[in-house]
Amino acid sequence: MKLDILAFGAHPDDVELSCAGTLYKQKLSGNKIGIIDLTHGELGTRGTAEIRLKEARAAALILKADVREQLDFRDGFFMNDPEHQLKIIQKIRKYKPEIVIANAIHDRHPDHGKGSNVVSDACFYAGLRRIETTEDGKLQDAWRPKAVYHYIQFRPIEPHIIVDISDTFGVKLESIKAYGSQFYNPASKEPSTVISSPEFLNNIEERASDWGRLIGVRYGEGFTVERTPGVKDLFDLI
Repeated sequence: MKLDILAFGAHPDDVELSCAGTLYKQKLSGNKIGIIDLTHGELGTRGTAEIRLKEARAAALILKADVREQLDFRDGFFMNDPEHQLKIIQKIRKYKPEIVIANAIHDRHPDHGKGSNVVSDACFYAGLRRIETTEDGKLQDAWRPKAVYHYIQFRPIEPHIIVDISDTFGVKLESIKAYGSQFYNPASKEPSTVISSPEFLNNIEERASDWGRLIGVRYGEGFTVERTPGVKDLFDLI
């Protein structure tokens, strides 16, 4: 299956927290969307890898994702090296996305920056035909996405572009709440974390509202880009 947009996250829930509104908006526009998690998030303070896997599947159903896969990298210890790049290259060539969305370029969690770098590099290398990968025993064709965008996570980063998600913010929140082990639950006996506080989801809405305000809409999601963005017509800009 060819995808239009493929979003990568270092951990399950990275995509939902950061770009689910944009993904679902594109899905409603008729595009095929996919999500690939690099790790199971097994080092997370709350929940387990098995629980996170079930939650990720539930979130994918909410977002109507055409594909959700898991690359089984080691949480906390994956690297931007040929071994990990090749696994990502194989998926890029398999799904041939026009756009790839990746983790924040730098962030509080070291895996986010690493995830950003390894996916970005793999997107470039996927276009080099002399790097060989296979799918079902057959040599894959080279493929390079037209654009790589990076969502913004814990640390504030000035966005290069903001997408209007006013109509899809509710579904974004629903997909986040699918991760019941990670966020606020007064009945939980597990240790408290930054993201399990009752204020955290309010912060998500406040950020989306603030980005929306900057472009004159109710809610927005911010991204940074690896190349200078361009438009064919000034009226394409809000």
